[in-house]
Amino acid sequence: MHQLTLAEIARALAAKEFSAEELSRSLLARIAQLDPQLNSFITVTSDLAIEQAKAADARRAAGESGALLGAPIAHKDLFCTKNVLTSCGSKILTGFKAPYDATVVE
Repeated sequence: MHQLTLAEIARALAAKEFSAEELSRSLLARIAQLDPQLNSFITVTSDLAIEQAKAADARRAAGESGALLGAPIAHKDLFCTKNVLTSCGSKILTGFKAPYDATVVE
């Protein structure tokens, strides 16, 4: 699944070829496999990702649609995410947990 484009993911989710939860678990497994060597993520919020994927699946099951509903996203450590360590890559912010979500995260 990690080689799919966003358009392919959107189509597959709409066609119920796989669920948002299955997709998220697959991508999280890929991160766990490769990130120790790549060091491309400062923080991975696996539990939050699965929780949000399950919510997206429930919304789809209830008839809600949206081109990107259930598509996972990663964003830079520059954007505050509520209750998640956010350092902006700076030692001065080591241990800082954002008290709110940045607009771009919402």
